[in-house]
Parts: sequence; structure tokens; C-alpha cells
Amino acid sequence: MLIQVALPVPLYRLFDYRVADVLPPIGVRVKVPFGRQELIGIVANHVHPDDSDVPQDKLKSLICVIDDGPIFDEYFFKLARWLSSYYHYPLGDTMAVMLPTLIKAGADVSDEVWRYRAVAHADDGFVKGVLSKTAKKQHADFAVIRDNPNATKHTLRMLGVTERNLTLFVQKELIECHTAPNTPPLPAQVVQKPLTLNNEQRLALTQISQSIHDGCYQGILLNGVTGSGKTEVYLQAMEQVLAQGRQVLIMVPEIGLTPQSRERFSARFGANVVVLHSSLNDKERLSGWQACRQGQAQIIIATRSALFYLFANLGLIIIDEAHDTSFKQQDHLRYHACDVALYVGVLKQIPVVLGTATPSLEQIKLVRDGKLHECKLTKRAGGAIPPTFRLVDMRMGTQWQTDMTGESRDTELAHQTVQAVRETLGRGEQVLMFLNRRGYAPILLCGACGWQADCVRCSSHLTLHKNPFKKARHANEQYLYDYLKCHHCGYQVVTPKVCPSCYSPNLVHLGQGTGQLYERLHGIFANPQTVQTPYPIVQIDRDTVRGKGAWDRLYERVSTGEPMILVGTQMLAKGHHFPNVTLVVIVNADSGFLSPDFRSPEHTAQMIMQVAGRAGRAGRAGEVLIQTLNPDNPLLLDLIRHGYDKFAHDLLAERYGLGLPPYSHAVLVRADAHRLDVAKNAIIGAKNHLPQAHPFAVLAPIDAPMVKKNNRFHVQMLILAKERKVLHDVLAWWWQGVLALPSSRGVKMAIDIDPVGW
Repeated sequence: MLIQVALPVPLYRLFDYRVADVLPPIGVRVKVPFGRQELIGIVANHVHPDDSDVPQDKLKSLICVIDDGPIFDEYFFKLARWLSSYYHYPLGDTMAVMLPTLIKAGADVSDEVWRYRAVAHADDGFVKGVLSKTAKKQHADFAVIRDNPNATKHTLRMLGVTERNLTLFVQKELIECHTAPNTPPLPAQVVQKPLTLNNEQRLALTQISQSIHDGCYQGILLNGVTGSGKTEVYLQAMEQVLAQGRQVLIMVPEIGLTPQSRERFSARFGANVVVLHSSLNDKERLSGWQACRQGQAQIIIATRSALFYLFANLGLIIIDEAHDTSFKQQDHLRYHACDVALYVGVLKQIPVVLGTATPSLEQIKLVRDGKLHECKLTKRAGGAIPPTFRLVDMRMGTQWQTDMTGESRDTELAHQTVQAVRETLGRGEQVLMFLNRRGYAPILLCGACGWQADCVRCSSHLTLHKNPFKKARHANEQYLYDYLKCHHCGYQVVTPKVCPSCYSPNLVHLGQGTGQLYERLHGIFANPQTVQTPYPIVQIDRDTVRGKGAWDRLYERVSTGEPMILVGTQMLAKGHHFPNVTLVVIVNADSGFLSPDFRSPEHTAQMIMQVAGRAGRAGRAGEVLIQTLNPDNPLLLDLIRHGYDKFAHDLLAERYGLGLPPYSHAVLVRADAHRLDVAKNAIIGAKNHLPQAHPFAVLAPIDAPMVKKNNRFHVQMLILAKERKVLHDVLAWWWQGVLALPSSRGVKMAIDIDPVGW
């Protein structure tokens, strides 16, 4: 017999190898020769030599078997094959996407793990003689290890022990490490009394509980307005699953939501809570993967990639903020986590709960088709009052501000907005200012000749970044505080002092980003020289939330409840609970409704409702101010007068009339190359490769939203089909044929099933 190995290469096939001794079982990792290199792959099948399409004399032998026994089960292969088939992605590459880096590199995954405990003679006197009196963190970490004997490195890391101190303690012979087989974790305990549910919450919980009790699959859309108590429904459903000794996976769209979620679930349950996201290093990811596979992790809070992990006994999947586009992977295997989660639920026969206040049109369509069961929560928990909306007409004038040089600048804040913020802060409450554009200003141009700062690698403008409160100490530091940056490729250059074209010093910036808004608010509310009571301003976006623990520190500061202004992008809109925020200001509501993307009104409405839901969540009345230059916009008026549900159903009727998703099924083919004509020819070749009598609507070639990105040119092809099965039957043979076309050589071709935009 031969083995067939799935290798991480972009080829749509398995590879046959001879075995010298014992035939390795399916599901183990092996090292094999591949061309001039050696690769690690997974044994996917056994075949008879007569069934191989490779001549016997050309078959190579495997180098070694890495695992003692199978680590990948039938479930893993079923999920991998479905992903490969539905998203038309090579099986070997699909498995590579599903696994942590160290697993693909051949790391040891034996069930025996290293455990740590204090040495017998490490009493208080001995510890004081070894550790410095001023090393408070070291003393605190040692106390944690002493109180949790035989804990694993992952457990200690979750309890706050640093790896550096762990190594130090071993060197100083304060602790000892030993290997031991994994033991089942202690049963999860409820340590905080559940809240009383209202009638709508009880009905939703009953629906989830029925599926848990019956041990069957059920897709449930928990459609609840912001603040309606969706989390309490999650918690009480989780209690039933944990009581059965099973695991719960909670998926969140942003890393920023993981500390808040961990705090909530840890407060309710005495259980092993594991957090998995993209900011973890390779060792931490491997540790989390092992904890899920061995059953040590009882509650898993994760972003989208953890959906592929192996779970010992998964009993429930919860996807919070399920409408969010962050659940769609935008490169390599372009999957949507919500769709994959529903398939995982079918494979494991467990309930999958999609929780959101603003369901996507696709999810609403699934409810209409009977593929999801909808549970509605229309009232805020605890009798909290929904926020009131108020449109602020920017045409009536804005407040101007004089800076230290005597120059007047437009704050782009209406007078009534400034007054409302001042009154809210005066009551000791917090204000959230939402502007979905980071940086200082999106455009820098010359007022004399019209030169504009554009990216040399992309067909986009450079965004001005500067921090007026920090100055460079010398020229080499200027790029830290005053620079132009492309948010697409990362190109960065120091801001010029004069126009590179005409040498005029008349450089002006247009538009407003969070950095500039922060500066304007500082001048009005936080400058101790001009304000009697200065208030702190916290900027939260990707420029400020960097590094390990950055978000945790910001969230801890906001959670103090002291009056302050939060300035941020969409990071602030996703499910955060800020009890003292009573006023939300949407600084610019017009840009989303003016975008040419047909999905933009849906996404803009979701963003407005989500950020509005941050106001008045702790029993206080909240208010939402929406600044707009078009207060008569019918879409905006429909949204704030009738709510998101009616708005979404109106959009759905419009999509039906136009034949757009979700009433059709879309495929986007992307070609990018170093020359525009080469990319365009590849798309034309792909279009011509379709059968002449196809039943699809095809647009090709069309320019990508950004034609040039990072010195490569992008051209697209859009296919719309009425029937999903017919579409995938054609794609199954057509796509591999496209990759083999002469016009596709030297071109990076990618296929995106169910794209979220084009």
C-alpha cells in the first residue's frame, strides 16, 4: 500500500509516497521529500500501488513519521474537504490554514505536558533570600505558582505569570517542572447567581436548551437590540452545556472584545477559560490548540481562526456580533466564519447561536428560508430606556477654534454638539465620539499648485498622521510624530515642509481623522490653560491600541467610570459595555451612504445602530447625536424613525428587484500582476474559458476598488448565479482550468466565494 499525503502547496491533489516499514495510519503527520525540499504533511489516505497515477519507479519514500498515533480524526478531514470543495481551495493548503504554525512545523503534541510546582523547601524565608524585596511582580507570580501546584504553562500564563519569571524561578531553583499526563479539568461551577430573564429571553433560552437536550443541530439567530441581555441568554445556555462536561466556543469579531468577554464569563463560572486570537505568539497558539484538543479548555473565547481547532467535546457555538464583516477572511482561504460555524454545528450535532442587534441581509434571508430559527429580543434588559436619536444639521454652522499661533480652525463639530458634550461631562458621565477614519487627515495637498500626497505603491492617497502634543527631539525622530502613511500597503514617509512640486510652503490638509478630532476636543475640553475643568480624552483606534495589553489598559481606564471623552473608530462600536457612556456622537454619518458599494447602506446602518447601542446601558437615558450635511436623507430618516428591522427589510426588497445577493450567489475572481495589461488578459482568459451557454451574469474585466496596491495591479471578474448548485458544479472544473491557462502564468489568481464587497 502507498500513502497519500496532503501537503501545504497550491496544487489540487494529494501526493503518493512509498512506505519502507509499517504503514502509518491516517491522521498522522509525516515528513516527505517534495522536489528539492522536505515538507511536513498529513496522511489522508491509503491506496494500492495499482491505483496510483505515478509510475512505480518515480515514487519517493517518506522520510519519517512524526506522530506516534493519529492526531487528526474523521471530523477534521470532513471539515477540511468541505472547506476545500466549497471555497475551491487546495486541500493541503486548506489544512495548513486550519492549523497553528508549530503544528505544521512538526511540534510535539503528546498528551504529556510540562507542569510546574514550588519546591518543598521554598518557604517565605527562602523566597525572600532569593528574590529582591523590590521585585513585587516576581513575588506575586511565585505566589500564584505556589497556590496552583502542578499547573501547566498555559494555565499560569492565563493567571498572569510571565514566561520570563517562570524561567527565572526554574534557574533559581524556586520551582521545579515535571511531565505528567493530562487529567480532566474540575467540573465547571456557577460562582455568580444568574439574573432573572424576561419573557423574550426565556423563549430564546428554551429554544437553545431544547437543542442542547436533544443533542441535535439547530441554527438560531438571536436578534436582540443592543442592551437587550443577549449575553445573559448566552451565559444560562452555557451553564447547561458545561454541566454536561462539554466545551463552549464563543466567537467575537475583534481582539478588543476578548478581555471584556473573559471578564464576564470568568465572573459567572469557575471554569478554565482560554482566549485565542491573532496577537498570540506561536507557542501560545499551540498551547491553546492543545487545551482545546485535550479538553482542558472548557470555555474558549476566540476570533474566527479558532473555529478550525480540534475540540474534545464541543457542545455549543456562540457567535457574538454575527453581522460583522470581520468574520469574513479576506485572503488565502476566503471563508466566512458564520457559514463554517453552521456546518461545524451540523457535523457535531450541536446548536449554533448567531447573536446580533443588526443581522445581515443574508441572515435575514436564511430565517425566511427556514434555515435559521429567529429569536427576537425587542426590549432592553432591566427596563433600560432605548437611546433617543437627534439629527444635527451641519449646514447651520460649526464651532471654530483659535490655536496657539492665532490661526482659526474649524472643529467640524456643531455648536449644539459641543454644548451636549459639555453638559454630559458636567453630570459626571462619559461621551463616545465615533469617527470611522483613523489618522489626522485623509488628504494633504498644496494650496498653490494642487499637488496631492499619493502613495507611490498604490492608487490611493497618503493619510496624514501627526501628534501635536509630542515633538521630535531630532530629525531622525520626526517620522514618529509627523508622517504620511498608506493604510493599504504600509508605505510611510516624513511629512514634507514644502510642496515637492512647486516648493510652496502652502500645504493644507483636508478632512478629519480621529487624531485631528482628538486635538480639537483637547482644545475645547482638556486644555488646562483655557478650560476650568479639564476632562481626559482617550483615543481608541489601531494607531493607539498597539502592543500586548494596550487594549486591556485602555479598557481598565474607561471602566473607572470617571467623566471622559472616548474618541475612536469601529473598534468602539463592537459589543463593548461602557456603563457610564450616556452620549454618543456620530461625527460624520454621510460618507457611508455615498459609497458606490451596494452593501454600503447596510453596513453603515449596522455601524450607526451598533455605536448608538453604547449609550445608556446602565439604566440611564442615552442620547445619540448624528452630525450630517444631509438631514433629509431618506435612508437615514428611515433608520432612526423605524429602526433597523424595517430598514433591512426595505433593503432586502430592493436587492430582490435588482437580483443581487442574497437573492443571487456571487463569485469574485481576482487577478493581480506587476502590469495592468497582464492582469486584464488573465481575467479575459478566465471569462472566455466559461462554457458558451452558461446561465450566469458575468462582469469582466472590471477594475478592483483599488487598481494598484503595493506595486501590483488588480483586475476582477464578477459572476452572479441564481442557483448555488449549478454555480459550484461549473466552478469545480472551470477554476482549475483557469489556473492552467497560458494567460494565468505569472499572475496571482484568487477566487472568493460569497464576497462581502467588490
